Amino acid sequence: MSKEIIIWVAFNVFVVAMLGLDLGVFHRKAHVIKIKEALVWSGIWICLALIFNLIVYFWRGPETALQFLTGYLIEKSLSVDNIFVFLLVFSFFRVPAAYQHRVLFWGILGALVTRGVFIAVGVTLIETLHWIIYLFGAFLIVTGIRMALQKEKDIHPERNPVLRLLRRAMPVTDQYQEDKFFVRRAGRKSATPLFVALVFIESTDIIFAVDSIPAILAITTDPFIVYTSNVFAILGLRALYFALAGLMRVFHYLNYGLAAILIFVGGKMLLADFYKIPVAVALGVIAFILAISVIASAIRQRKGEAEAVAQHHPNPL
Repeated sequence: MSKEIIIWVAFNVFVVAMLGLDLGVFHRKAHVIKIKEALVWSGIWICLALIFNLIVYFWRGPETALQFLTGYLIEKSLSVDNIFVFLLVFSFFRVPAAYQHRVLFWGILGALVTRGVFIAVGVTLIETLHWIIYLFGAFLIVTGIRMALQKEKDIHPERNPVLRLLRRAMPVTDQYQEDKFFVRRAGRKSATPLFVALVFIESTDIIFAVDSIPAILAITTDPFIVYTSNVFAILGLRALYFALAGLMRVFHYLNYGLAAILIFVGGKMLLADFYKIPVAVALGVIAFILAISVIASAIRQRKGEAEAVAQHHPNPL
């Protein structure tokens, strides 16, 4: 028991140290994150996840390592939806590019806490009320179908109860105050639009956690594997956003791929007591769905570009 606690503490110390290094050293000064920098950091986070996966392989065996990798891939793919929301939030609140990293840093730090709570609750529910696994499975299938049928993504800050409560609790400034979340005006603390954007991102992440946590629980109910795979995927989310933000509109069919993944893992949950789909098979199916959706999106994009060129430069023959 004491060894297990030490492992949990050591992992969280590592996470805090990496976050401190990120914000306190490499991103101490607010600046616009370029694609090259974002790609480097994205690569670093992915490499760290794979190194940890290797450690799990030698420590807990190949089956557990495969569970971690599958959970990581699920969370990483589902986090694409977060990137869409980041784009919409930053556009709606007109967050300056130089301050976006700060918002995402604290947003993801809060997400780590809420995901930990969700995981603890989810694992406890499955262990004490086994029938709830069918509820989770059905919920994922319905969510997947709704995602596939959803035409447009939009945000409605005026409907967000957390933001309405915030505006009642304290005044909000009209202008950004550099990278500050709060300022003091006439002896009273006021929130800035930067903090409003942070609160909106935090509150919407709770909705995403409701989808992603049951999806990983379909692969394993080991709290440590579910938590660590989630954490590594979330840690790399900021870099992934800055690397892919300009390309998100290109992935036309990725939303359908994510919907198919949710439906698949939901079906896996419903079949758990009758037939256990091997983790290796689940990993292969998820990777295949992602690959097909990305390839199909690339083909559509190239076809659209070719048609646009043909319209502007018609063949005289």
